[in-house]
Amino acid sequence: MQIDLSGRTALVTGSTQGIGHAIATGLARAGARVVVNGRGEERVAEAVRTVREGSGSDDVTGAVGDLATERGAAAVLGTVPDVDILVNNLGIFGSVPPLEIDDAEWRRYFEVNVLASVRLIRAYLPGMKERGWGRVLNLASDSAVVTPAEMIHYGMTKTSLLAVGRGFAKDAAGTGVTVNSVIAGPTRTGGVENFVRELVGDELPWDRAQREFMVTHRPQSLLQRLIEPEEIANMVVYLASPQASATTGGALRVDGGYIDSILP
Repeated sequence: MQIDLSGRTALVTGSTQGIGHAIATGLARAGARVVVNGRGEERVAEAVRTVREGSGSDDVTGAVGDLATERGAAAVLGTVPDVDILVNNLGIFGSVPPLEIDDAEWRRYFEVNVLASVRLIRAYLPGMKERGWGRVLNLASDSAVVTPAEMIHYGMTKTSLLAVGRGFAKDAAGTGVTVNSVIAGPTRTGGVENFVRELVGDELPWDRAQREFMVTHRPQSLLQRLIEPEEIANMVVYLASPQASATTGGALRVDGGYIDSILP
């Protein structure tokens, strides 16, 4: 399959590292003009450089702004007033005993993982609809449907993103704009490696630690390993393409085959 996104502008939020960085690289490799987003100028500049190197494209720029705040979102919108492809990848996660998650932490997770995405959809979707083409992609998680006890606040936000995606897909019905969610399973990023160590300790070599994490904390996975960021990016690039024009309002799984997932 030859995916050509030439002439399309894509904004990938939270793309200075991990899954977002892999998505930005994949979209740039497919010919899109890619905008990398992060909170700090130095990290964004470094990510722009590495995405250019990884994709072979010079058509990569940066937009600095903390999208969990109205001011940060306004800064990004000022830099990138219109996009054809919006990838809402920004997100935070962490392990906290359920009864120790206070009100402030519930609010913080909602503002970063959900409200930031809603702000950008509200800003960019009208232009997509007017032009008759666009792609909105929200990065959800297996935690949306198989909520871990130690990450209830995170799982709540990812379940919310499924509702957000389905609802805005209905708003965009018949316009040529598609809105989808990607349900990502446990993926090997720096943050996840730290998370694995929090749960299984530092004594085991990485291969054994990863295996212990999957067997003990994510036993539903049929893949039985952490997913690579590029594997998530492959799905996002496809959904951003013209070839995916008949897929909208969906929740597409790249979750390693969680056998007890029940999706709407």
